Amino acid sequence: MTPPAVELYDATLRDGMGGGGMTLTADEKLRVAHRLDELGVHLIEAGFPSSNPKERELFERLAGERLAHAEIAAFGMTRRAGVAAGQDEGLRVLASCFAPVCTLVGKASTLHVDRVVRVSREENLAMIGESVAFLVAQGKRVIFDAEHFFDGARIDRDYALACLRAAVGAGAERVVLCDTNGGSLPGQVAAAVADAVVEVGAPDGVGVGIHCHNDIECAVANSLVAVEAGATHVQGTMNGIGERTGNANLISLLANLQLKLGCRLVSDEQLARLTETAHFMDELLNRTPDPDQPYVGKHAFAHKAGMHAAGVRHEAAAFEHLDPARVGNHRDALVSELAGRGTVLGKAEEAGVALDDAAASRVVERVKALEHAGYQYEAADGSFELLLRREAGDYEPLFRLESWRVLVEKRADGRAETEATIKLWAGGERYVHTAEGNGPVHALDAALRGAITAIHPHLADIDLVNFKVRILDESKGSDAVTRVLIDASDGDEVWGSIGVSTNLIEASWEALVDSLEARMQAGRRPSPTSPPLTA
Repeated sequence: MTPPAVELYDATLRDGMGGGGMTLTADEKLRVAHRLDELGVHLIEAGFPSSNPKERELFERLAGERLAHAEIAAFGMTRRAGVAAGQDEGLRVLASCFAPVCTLVGKASTLHVDRVVRVSREENLAMIGESVAFLVAQGKRVIFDAEHFFDGARIDRDYALACLRAAVGAGAERVVLCDTNGGSLPGQVAAAVADAVVEVGAPDGVGVGIHCHNDIECAVANSLVAVEAGATHVQGTMNGIGERTGNANLISLLANLQLKLGCRLVSDEQLARLTETAHFMDELLNRTPDPDQPYVGKHAFAHKAGMHAAGVRHEAAAFEHLDPARVGNHRDALVSELAGRGTVLGKAEEAGVALDDAAASRVVERVKALEHAGYQYEAADGSFELLLRREAGDYEPLFRLESWRVLVEKRADGRAETEATIKLWAGGERYVHTAEGNGPVHALDAALRGAITAIHPHLADIDLVNFKVRILDESKGSDAVTRVLIDASDGDEVWGSIGVSTNLIEASWEALVDSLEARMQAGRRPSPTSPPLTA
């Protein structure tokens, strides 16, 4: 049996913005629309054309844009009670906008009709039918979003279906069943969709769609079973953002529909953009990409346990459900106390470090001991490479420390000043440097750079882009062991380093030195285009 064609409908720019802290400028929304178009999304819901100045600007700019794959849909509501469709200002705005598709939302639950909208059930059906008919007469293709359909069908199945029939009879080309409260289970969704397909979809050739919210963590599953039950239109948002706990994640839906259900929706090249598109969306919203997100997360194809990491080197399919490159992601082996020699040898090969089995075994034992003391190397790849080189006898320290000292002075006028002095030996010469900073770590960094860049000037170009502190034993308060993680960058590459101590400044110093020493090894690594682990 040939899998059904499925239409992808993205609601990020409207429904997705309902989530807490979610906001984009008109310019940013335009960039999102182009990314969705490049991904191969069929319909992009841009919002209500005149709900506010931002939306008005967005529609004005979209009218002049050329999209290769996607069509723009304008969103609105059915006419107001007691107002003719042709006189309803919202419908008139939709009719006059450039968008070829209009999505109308209307109530499909007697609970909402009776107690929220407070109109007769007959008037609600008229509101749906007359609104759709008006827009169709204006040359628009209309999608009807049946709000609260699943809750409504459990209360009164016949009335919920009557709402769909009112839209279909007026010329809607899609009727979308909405799990607006996000509380339905997959079995309930599958049964209701199959019922709707038989009652209003199949006889009239009208597509039945699905729109799910994620309040009980079932939005993606509900959308997939809806397709299996006959839905041919799927709505969602990038990374599942949206009101309350979010919408169905269109990133996961696209991957699952194409790779698991066999629905050919986008090209292989477009599918390979899935990870970069997901991360682009998070970065635009100033959110850290979820490392555990299926398909596109940093950890989606990461292997930590020694048996898994070793096994994937021999037969990737034994431990991965698909090749990560298909969705633009990559395989990774995480270094931890669970890692085995295979992981260590793979990391050594990536770093260009010659390591034999005996040395790899020593590294494994060393990592176990260090992680017991509070170290964690998953995010400290720079420090781990230094550990590898020490065990391989391929390590040259950047300098020999004589001493460092940090002074912090708090004045009566409220000002706080920090000064650091470093004494070190490098290249047979003694260097002493003092620097001021905004705090102990800043002052230490400035003093160390001032001393060491006399012989390694390129280290002046390194930026510390992130600094994280974690208390490992909260019960000990200020006497607890502290872990410091530093991310450093030279503009092209980012690497992590780690320090652990009961003294916060000492832990910071250790991570700081590792971040500079790791940069010195960069030129000794193989090209970053070297192939990843393969089966």
